[in-house]
Amino acid sequence: MASTQGFDETHPAAPTPTGGARPPAVIQGGMGVGVSSWRLARAVATTGQLGVVSGVALDAVLARRLQHGDPGGDVRRALAHFPVAEVAERILRRYFVPGGIAPGQRFRPAPRLGVRPNIDSTELMLAGNFVEVYLARQGHDGPIGINYLEKIQLATPAAVYGAMLAGVDYVLMGAGIPTEIPGLLDSFASGGPGELTVTVAGAVAGERHTVRLDPATLFGGAPPAVVRPQFLAIVSSAVLAAYLVRNRASTPDGFVLETAIAGGHSAPPRGPLRLDAGNEPVYGPRDEIDVTKVAALGLPFWLAGGHASTGGLARAKAVGAAGIQVGTAFALCRESGIEPDLRRRLLEEALAGTLVVRNEPHASPTGFPFKVAQLSGTVADGEVYAARPRLCDLGYLRVPYRRANGGVGYRCPAEPVATYLRKGGTVEDTHGRRCLCNGLIATIGLAQNHDGDVEPALVTLGQNLDFLPGLVAVAGTDFGASDVVAHLLRS
Repeated sequence: MASTQGFDETHPAAPTPTGGARPPAVIQGGMGVGVSSWRLARAVATTGQLGVVSGVALDAVLARRLQHGDPGGDVRRALAHFPVAEVAERILRRYFVPGGIAPGQRFRPAPRLGVRPNIDSTELMLAGNFVEVYLARQGHDGPIGINYLEKIQLATPAAVYGAMLAGVDYVLMGAGIPTEIPGLLDSFASGGPGELTVTVAGAVAGERHTVRLDPATLFGGAPPAVVRPQFLAIVSSAVLAAYLVRNRASTPDGFVLETAIAGGHSAPPRGPLRLDAGNEPVYGPRDEIDVTKVAALGLPFWLAGGHASTGGLARAKAVGAAGIQVGTAFALCRESGIEPDLRRRLLEEALAGTLVVRNEPHASPTGFPFKVAQLSGTVADGEVYAARPRLCDLGYLRVPYRRANGGVGYRCPAEPVATYLRKGGTVEDTHGRRCLCNGLIATIGLAQNHDGDVEPALVTLGQNLDFLPGLVAVAGTDFGASDVVAHLLRS
């Protein structure tokens, strides 16, 4: 199991590896932006199962927590252990507001990502990931993981290295084909630079774009030793799993096999997109995961999506899985990062049987189907969506594209339509797109204020809520992460 000590203030020490540890039976999903916060991951890891923090937009989360005044001082406590003190000091000078910004005041923005990131962007991304993992690892010897989206390639090297500096035990990644992540982890663990290929729309043959991080530059010399975390690829088919193990460089340490009913993004159906009467994607036999073929690859795997009901863990183990990944049950527990009033409303409607979670085919700028809880007052509400001005000020899901002059530009289908079209996008791509970046960060109480217009929340959950009545019957509506783990292990 991992050490609980983090870094000594005078000499950052590497944590102990988890390679020989027994695989966890339960993986807590890395949900949303800050829903799977350090508090939730720590609560799960305390039970001995794998607690996971969401690695999405942790630079913005760090900046906004500091501007809120860092109640309790947790962020500043973690930054005091960041192994480059000058970086932590710069971030505090730039973002920390004693007592917090005034109500209605706009957050100072975090620098946006780019193929050529500036030093402020890199440092904030490194520190944001370090802080989240460092805080999650305190006070226990359980494992901690971090979850990333392959689509957000521009952030990955700095984000991963920041998490490794804090001693993360597992890296999980979905929403894409993460062929280069094992090599990235190897490079950082050896003390060398890490590089990742960036997909640029319209790039010509022979043109390659990358984003790179050299730890030696950060430390001004040889970097401290870090331990390579295990890498779990989140996939939705045996074909993709087999593709990743075709050579050693892309082979993960295990798989999470995720079905289309799991929260957040899901893979589109194979073949032409068909929608049912409710305008949701239709999945068929071709989309079922052949567990037998995955098991034959010889790597541990976990099943995800609809496995929180009674007997879910036992059924998973019966087909050879090491365990299950569960998201929604943890998203609704009291340690979740979801803003308390939103969480209360979700629980009330779910228990009343009135909460609908749709698999929206066009909501996400990524083009992947995305689960959206249909909660009034959020971006899922048609009137709220129509009233919100289109803008892209966070930009995590922007797509790099090749400009006519050969340079790289950035566009997002959720930005103003005229702006998107001017950058070469098509009007069809803009239909129904939600700003996930702003909506998800608003869900955890860090909504941006645009001169009095506060960004509305957007909540993602899985589509199977059958587990909830049984869990509440035992643990009550104010259930915690340990109650969820106990419920899952009972099955």
